[in-house]
Amino acid sequence: MFKYLVSIFLFFQAILSFGQEIKCTVEINSSQLAVNDPVLFDNMKQLVYDFINNRKWTPDNFKNNERIECSMLINLTKRVSNERYEATIQISSRRPVYGSSYNTTLISHLDKDFNFNFQQFSVLEFSDKEFLSNLTSVLTYYVYLVLGHDYDTFSPEGGTPYYQQALNIVNNAQSSEEPGWQSFENQLNRYWIIENTLSPRFADLRTAMYIYHREGLDKMSENAEEGRKKIFEALQKLSNVHQNMPNSINLRMFFNAKADEIVNIYSDAPREEQNKVINLLNSIDPANTNKYQKILE
Repeated sequence: MFKYLVSIFLFFQAILSFGQEIKCTVEINSSQLAVNDPVLFDNMKQLVYDFINNRKWTPDNFKNNERIECSMLINLTKRVSNERYEATIQISSRRPVYGSSYNTTLISHLDKDFNFNFQQFSVLEFSDKEFLSNLTSVLTYYVYLVLGHDYDTFSPEGGTPYYQQALNIVNNAQSSEEPGWQSFENQLNRYWIIENTLSPRFADLRTAMYIYHREGLDKMSENAEEGRKKIFEALQKLSNVHQNMPNSINLRMFFNAKADEIVNIYSDAPREEQNKVINLLNSIDPANTNKYQKILE
């Protein structure tokens, strides 16, 4: 009997040790609404949290300490009706750097085109076959984007299956009238993020993601100089992307996540190396020119 109980314990321990892939913190900010309902928004937060964290998103097994860390902040800007909200959603994700206690940011993105319906104590439903809800479609889209970015940093174009899942969500959403899904709205929305990501014109960006992280950051604890060289190699690949699409949302997202980190990486580099990276960055990310000058300080 004792051996039987031990076997059951080990069985469940094995199951628990390989849980979901995503470890996401969720916040709901309702401070801009005229009427605040803490019970309602606590319920919204819990349902969103459970929807993201308690699902199996990939066929791979993740130990608890391997789960991908991310956060989503839903800022409610207007309550249109009892069940209808206008909002923004801030998404960030990160991954650990080998040989260090440092976590590098992969995504830092604010989506302002986020309207949805929500009913208290409702079940959040999603289907990969059809568009059911803008809330769950947006959440799932960004989960797959987080997965795609993370996988791309560990193997060349490793995130493709998850980007394709995100593209499927975009295609299903074409039947909806919700903002953020249509190609004609603007060049900075969810449609163009995934369209660009899977386009051959942006292949160098995905290659850069792998080199920057796996061959650059992950090697810096062993050889900082060689790590910086690889990071510079990755940044050089972004020149082709910039020439093709200089104002793309994808390049903006990359530098939103990486600009401050790049400054820190090259602040201790030799002056000649600093000048080379500053000249490169000023050409491909002119919006952050003032920030990159801090490398020389």
